[in-house]
Amino acid sequence: MLLLEGKTAIVTGASRGIGKAIALKFAAQGCQVAFTDLFRDENMIQTENELLALGVKAKGYASNAADFGDTDRVVAEIVADFGAADILVNNAGITKDTLLMRMTEEQWDAVINVNLKSVFNFTKAVQKTMLKQRAGSIINMSSVVGVSGNAGQANYSASKAGIIGFTKSVARELGSRGIRSNAIAPGFIITEMTAKIPEEARKAWEESIPMKRGGTPEEVANVALFLASDLSSYVSGQVLSVCGAMKT
Repeated sequence: MLLLEGKTAIVTGASRGIGKAIALKFAAQGCQVAFTDLFRDENMIQTENELLALGVKAKGYASNAADFGDTDRVVAEIVADFGAADILVNNAGITKDTLLMRMTEEQWDAVINVNLKSVFNFTKAVQKTMLKQRAGSIINMSSVVGVSGNAGQANYSASKAGIIGFTKSVARELGSRGIRSNAIAPGFIITEMTAKIPEEARKAWEESIPMKRGGTPEEVANVALFLASDLSSYVSGQVLSVCGAMKT
């Protein structure tokens, strides 16, 4: 039997990268997938087609995850279209890296709003359905820098650390209703975002990782699959690092 057969997942920021890998992994395990991104562009349509090709119901939705009202709207639309929301993956995120002395208020606010406020927005909207169902798995994408910090990423690190605190609090609040809440903390993962790093810097990163390589989106997706499925039915309030022992 497929691990997520009969389930419906909402994955934010899933037109590409880690979010897309998670959406595809879930669909391959029989899950219906509703996913969001800022625009309905070529990337969204391509991802939607790839999901549909796996034989599940799937649809992409344009949504500003940082906007509370827009999130409430899109979640209501998804629940109307799919009839349920069993799994939520809060993956939407951006970076605006710079040293604190150069960081502007706009750079701070943008990262906090997209990375952290979006997690509040979607969890708040989806919990209504999960509470009625008395079941659900919430998976929030944090980062190793949310655990350890990183120079030049004060805004990003703060947003990802906030996600960890939020995840643990939600696990305590909603656990009695059968709703689990966990976080994943990826390390250096090879995506379009990290591909922008100069090759010399990338090699230095990889050399600092005990496993001597970056991770893949699929390796993060495998951990998300575990947390979404009943294999982790007694796992809640946890942060699982996917980092090749980069940060321990």
